[in-house]
Amino acid sequence: MQLPVIDPNIPFQQQYQPVIRSLVAYLKAGLKDNLHSVYVYGSVARKTARPGHSNLDVIVVTHSAFDSQKTTIFNTLRWRFKKDYPFVTDVSIETALVEEVASLDSLFSWGFLLRHCAVCIYGPDLAECFGYYEPSWEIAKFWNMDVADWVSYYRDKIAKSKAPDEQVKAQQNIAKKLLRASYSLVMYKDKQWIDDPLTCGEQFLQYHPEKKTDVERLGILLKTRRVIPKRSVIGLLDDYGHWLVKQYQKTEFRIG
Repeated sequence: MQLPVIDPNIPFQQQYQPVIRSLVAYLKAGLKDNLHSVYVYGSVARKTARPGHSNLDVIVVTHSAFDSQKTTIFNTLRWRFKKDYPFVTDVSIETALVEEVASLDSLFSWGFLLRHCAVCIYGPDLAECFGYYEPSWEIAKFWNMDVADWVSYYRDKIAKSKAPDEQVKAQQNIAKKLLRASYSLVMYKDKQWIDDPLTCGEQFLQYHPEKKTDVERLGILLKTRRVIPKRSVIGLLDDYGHWLVKQYQKTEFRIG
């Protein structure tokens, strides 16, 4: 069953259209001839972004490395967007070289991301280098086999957080990751690709109804904008996070 792609002909939400124009203009000015193409993914690409809640997720593909310029260019971009578009909560930028993306080695990484999760907003669309994908364990494990690292990282981040905003952001990030990883565990059986974290949780429960309480708690972490007691959050990560990691290991052993 072929996975759907994001229709590039559907216009971006009106409030985000000047954001996209400014992004392209800034990157063209900063990178000049080194810029190959630019993509957005996530909720902005899907035209479901919520002002004041959604990040702008960007992929910048260049002809050659620009490490000496990268920090200055991207920090200035974030500063400008924070001032001009305060409803964009953050700008997350991934970079790659053309030769890295247009490679067989990138089949389940850049290939899948550009073909099914992103929209090209400038330059030659490298998604055209790849065919269409079907739901598979290879995709699921590539994007989520590191779930143990994520759980460990955010467990430590939440335990050491001092500012409420820092903890809330960490709560939401790990909840989003775990909900998506939960669905990816069953994606090869469910034969879909779901990106919305809450919908991921709901569909996952069709296969693991015994995890209803855990999924509901993850939903609370994702949606709430208040601090949840650290002991409760860490307990959830230790319990459900450990179970999820074990399930990935078992599935990988069984399927390979």
